[in-house]
Amino acid sequence: MLDVQEIALRFLETKLQVHPDVVRYIQEQDDPDLIERIIQNVPGDTIVVSAKHIPGITPTRDGTRFLVEPSVEVVSGIAGTSGAITGTGDYLHYFRDRYSRLGGMIRARAGSMPIEGLTKNSRYRQEECTVIGMVVEVKTTTNGHRIAEIEDSSGSVSVLFRKDRPVHEDAEKIIPDEVIGIKGKLSSDGKLFFAETLYRPDIRIDNAPFKSEQPGKAVFISDVHVGSDTFLGECWNRFADWLADNDFSYLLIAGDLVDGIGIYPGQEAELTMKNIYEQYDAFGEMMQKLPSRMKIIISPGNHDVVRGAEPQPVLPEQFTRKFPDNCILVENPALVRLQGVRVLMYHGRSIDDMIGLIPGASYEKSGQMMEEMLIRRHLAPAYGRRTPIAAGKTDRLIIDPLPEILHTGHVHIKGITNYRGVLGINAGTWQSQTKFQKQMNVNPTPALAVVVDLQTLVPETFSFA
Repeated sequence: MLDVQEIALRFLETKLQVHPDVVRYIQEQDDPDLIERIIQNVPGDTIVVSAKHIPGITPTRDGTRFLVEPSVEVVSGIAGTSGAITGTGDYLHYFRDRYSRLGGMIRARAGSMPIEGLTKNSRYRQEECTVIGMVVEVKTTTNGHRIAEIEDSSGSVSVLFRKDRPVHEDAEKIIPDEVIGIKGKLSSDGKLFFAETLYRPDIRIDNAPFKSEQPGKAVFISDVHVGSDTFLGECWNRFADWLADNDFSYLLIAGDLVDGIGIYPGQEAELTMKNIYEQYDAFGEMMQKLPSRMKIIISPGNHDVVRGAEPQPVLPEQFTRKFPDNCILVENPALVRLQGVRVLMYHGRSIDDMIGLIPGASYEKSGQMMEEMLIRRHLAPAYGRRTPIAAGKTDRLIIDPLPEILHTGHVHIKGITNYRGVLGINAGTWQSQTKFQKQMNVNPTPALAVVVDLQTLVPETFSFA
């Protein structure tokens, strides 16, 4: 059998790099002349020799015979599931669903009693117990204590988190409309609950992520912004060439495919394409040039031509006429399975709200923001702020079931984290710094792609700048 180093050196002599799958194939064939036949078959502009350059090999499956057929299942977020809001009655169902499901996650670990049962029964006063509620309001007193008003279906109570108690550190991150549990004691007059421990829905510490039994790799990107004068076309072309030279099974794009029209004041002056159909046609043509062997999963963002309220529906057909057949359109958010590995795609607009509500949060810490979502088991816990939410009868922004990967975008800054077995990925953007970002001192990390091996769930970042 030919030596790996010997094979690699022969290609390097001709100023070519060689994909590991090709090296393994040559070793299996044990044919010294095969190297020369491959070199003769390679076009002059090739940098990396891949399986498509092997004479007699036709990559009709995902890449080559070395990979399994791509397997994508849309668990939630399939086209048509984000229906219209029928009336104000849906809001009541929405918040009841949120409280019931998130409260149930806390109750399974901590137990609880109804707030009304606590406040109206004097025998529970000064006795330690646990209550679960949705945060109505939270504020800091002049003395530095934290007070949160919480409610359940039976009543409400004010909770005091004293600044000299360890629980105060967690209480500083309480935000409106999240569901929390508190262990403590009620005051003698029944008006104030003194907190000792704070519970959130969170992820169990022993959570074990699923890993694919079959080989396969997924590429994660977001915020392409086609049509903007800051779109990095040359970087994208390098990325497209790289995809063609490597055997990836999946490409996932988490929103803001195009820059859109009328998204912010003065946007028209920063567009190279002032027609929304032209923007999507250009994006579709870019997808056509990518390897057809890949499955491309696409969800919308706040710059895309769908309603702003989340959950956002899939892109309408009239804008996707040039998208190739290997594109799978999903809603925002959407949960998909790649060879059994669950990926939760969410554009991430709620990060704007969380940065304004959580001390120490910033756009440079997109990894931390994904952790805060996972701790609360909710993609957009604060209601009625910058992130519009279409309140249906169920809260589709609850993180349940748990994914192996949470894929976000929106902030244009790379962030990778691993919180209790869930890998969080924000791959940045394909747009250089805009005028607005410069004013806000936001420094994007453009032209990056994150690759995850589905057998190991280990991420690797590649730059095309």
